[in-house]
Amino acid sequence: MGAENVAPENGRVVFDGSPEMIARANIRSRFSERVLVLLGTFEAKTFDALFNAVKALPWADWIGRDDAFPVKGRCLSSTLMSVPDCQSIIKKAVVESLKAQYRIERFPETGPLYQIQFLIMKDKVSVMLDTSGAGLHKRGYRKHSNEAPIKETLAAVLAKLSRVRTDGTLIDPFCGSGTVLIESALLAMHIAPGLRRRFAAEKWRAVPGMIWEQERKAARALERRGEGFRAFGYDIDPEAVALTLENAKKAGVGDVVTAAVRGVADFDGSGTYGCVICNPPYGERLLDVQAAENIYRTMGRVFTPKRGWSYAVISPDEQFETCFGRRADKKRKLYNGMIKCNYYMYYKS
Repeated sequence: MGAENVAPENGRVVFDGSPEMIARANIRSRFSERVLVLLGTFEAKTFDALFNAVKALPWADWIGRDDAFPVKGRCLSSTLMSVPDCQSIIKKAVVESLKAQYRIERFPETGPLYQIQFLIMKDKVSVMLDTSGAGLHKRGYRKHSNEAPIKETLAAVLAKLSRVRTDGTLIDPFCGSGTVLIESALLAMHIAPGLRRRFAAEKWRAVPGMIWEQERKAARALERRGEGFRAFGYDIDPEAVALTLENAKKAGVGDVVTAAVRGVADFDGSGTYGCVICNPPYGERLLDVQAAENIYRTMGRVFTPKRGWSYAVISPDEQFETCFGRRADKKRKLYNGMIKCNYYMYYKS
């Protein structure tokens, strides 16, 4: 995307960029939960140290006299472990900083939202502004979903790991509300996932409206439609099939996504090539687990090794490979929400 000084860290990626990068990262990022402006990092073991360091940050460069600036955050393995107390100290420090700049005593907080976030981990404090608003997984196309839907950002990761192609054929035999199909289509056709939604920073003075218009236009110029990509979804629930088609249309990929009622036992792998990605059902009660493992056995029978075909399944079941009947060619550890999973990938014929 043109970011500078990109550095991966545990749970986040830090990078530098202009105001254009704020808009670009929000609009184009497929896997991020949100984009934050990192205002400062420092060590604080006392409330006085926290207050003074926060007060010294350049708040008036961002927040106007009418803007809203609530505070939320987390404390992990630190001397300061009370989140409410840290929230109160940080809020007070920001108010004092802005009072000195604007020469006023009260802030109405009726303007645009500048959500302040903090993370205190091992006494190191990070103070940030949230530019995204609603989490970036909320693309805007899935207002309705079936039970236990996979998150849009995770579905995009699965498509990336499976190397979905611009001219490829994707199949999801457990399509649910269509998230895997839609995210795969967006990735394959280079369609920016944030084109159809809004962001908190669109109302910020530091990121003028023309920047958002320019970045949306630039993102559309990168699209690669009409190169042959097709996605096929199947589910035993007619309502899920209808929901898939509705969501695909809302996402702007309804022309390449089709869905029909069909069970996995009737999977058709007769084509020359295909990429299968699925999130099959699983349960925590014994009978649910047994039913899920029967599904895995069926999948192992119908997902036959074949040149030009790949199969990938996300599951928390450690016995998946045993039930499926073959060891995966590659496994990746992922989390579906708070559930630890493996992404079992089969691609050797």
